[in-house]
Amino acid sequence: MTEDPVDRIVMQWQRERPDLEPSPMGIFGRIYRIARLMGDRIEEVYAAYGIGRGEFDVLATLRRAGEPYTLSPKAMTATLMLTSGGMTGRLDRLERAGLIVRTPDLEDRRALRVSLTVQGLQVIDEAVAAGLAPQHQALAVLSEEDRERLGDLLRALMGVLE
Repeated sequence: MTEDPVDRIVMQWQRERPDLEPSPMGIFGRIYRIARLMGDRIEEVYAAYGIGRGEFDVLATLRRAGEPYTLSPKAMTATLMLTSGGMTGRLDRLERAGLIVRTPDLEDRRALRVSLTVQGLQVIDEAVAAGLAPQHQALAVLSEEDRERLGDLLRALMGVLE
């Protein structure tokens, strides 16, 4: 493998602070850079559908819920780890765009339900497929076995951190 910018950073720390073992910087630096770079690429894909990452997350949460693609704002806020204010802003934008509707909850008159519209379902289905394309493209450099191993390693690391 060729040297990358993260290698140079790690080597500089090794030179300047030989008392430290900076190899974790290489691992986490690459994870961070990969996430940022892929996030930027996917953000460009979503923009073609008139949505950003935040709006995608809301639409995807509704889509993954299955038919009838309806959830309470409270359930969505918990899933997306947002404040109620943050959720309200996203819902307002999506409703103005005609991608969701908010209706009274038939079981609790004080509550609302959020549902995908036909247009919202179409947008999320197209956006999720389009967003997967650059991810597949990036992972094509790895064998299926390497992708599975990488997934296992990242899952283990995430389990320790969460």
